[in-house]
Amino acid sequence: MIELSDLPQKELFKGFKGQFIHAENVTLAYWDVEEGAVLPTHAHFHEQITTVVTGQFELTVGNETNVYKPGQIAVIPSNVPHAGKALTACKLMDVFSPVREDYR
Repeated sequence: MIELSDLPQKELFKGFKGQFIHAENVTLAYWDVEEGAVLPTHAHFHEQITTVVTGQFELTVGNETNVYKPGQIAVIPSNVPHAGKALTACKLMDVFSPVREDYR
């Protein structure tokens, strides 16, 4: 059993503090995001599914920008540029496949 409260937090991007669980083929990330924190445009070969748990997060995937609220989900295909901004303090959950070795 894994207790989320026992996992260390890492600030991989300014204002984005993550806790990570790595399985054989996926990484699960829980993020605490400060209001106003910006995720610059980037792309990676990992497929990504992002869920907003609390707060509001503006996410641009490719050329489409949406504001996501709790319970809303974005699917980000491999190698598609994406960026985001926390409109409020947020909790986000990401699933990456394959494993994010760079987040270990």
